Amino acid sequence: MLIYSSGLRVSEISKLIPSDIIRDKMRLKIRCSKGNKDRYTILSHICLKYLEKYYKTYKPEYWLFPGKKGKNPISIRAVQHAYYKAKENAGIIHEGGIHTLRHSFATHCLETGMGIFQLQKFLGHKCLKTTLQYVQLQEENIIARSPLDVYGQKLKGNG
Repeated sequence: MLIYSSGLRVSEISKLIPSDIIRDKMRLKIRCSKGNKDRYTILSHICLKYLEKYYKTYKPEYWLFPGKKGKNPISIRAVQHAYYKAKENAGIIHEGGIHTLRHSFATHCLETGMGIFQLQKFLGHKCLKTTLQYVQLQEENIIARSPLDVYGQKLKGNG
């Protein structure tokens, strides 16, 4: 959920610590990402509620998602395994690895009206050309909401 709702790379989710969650600004700090740079991305209200429940239940000491021994972050392989297990449990048979969630985030952000430059910042792309792969002919609007919040509200209204 966090990878999709914030557009994270699998390597980024494993390095998160609880203080990277910035509740008052609904942002997530990504430290030492690709190119060894820090950035901020959007934080979904729905995802924040789940993160708070997770935190209260597991009380992580340093890493938000610790590895088996707790002193190291969860491995990228463990995150990928969890993704494939969740995909299997949900009955999803379509091809696509965990990076598909990041691509879906980008596509859905544009569909919900996020501007291309804002998306570029959230994805941590140095070059706009990389971000433009998600655009055909999109009009930019000023809203910036996580697609999980947009689509989650629609599902909530139908359930």
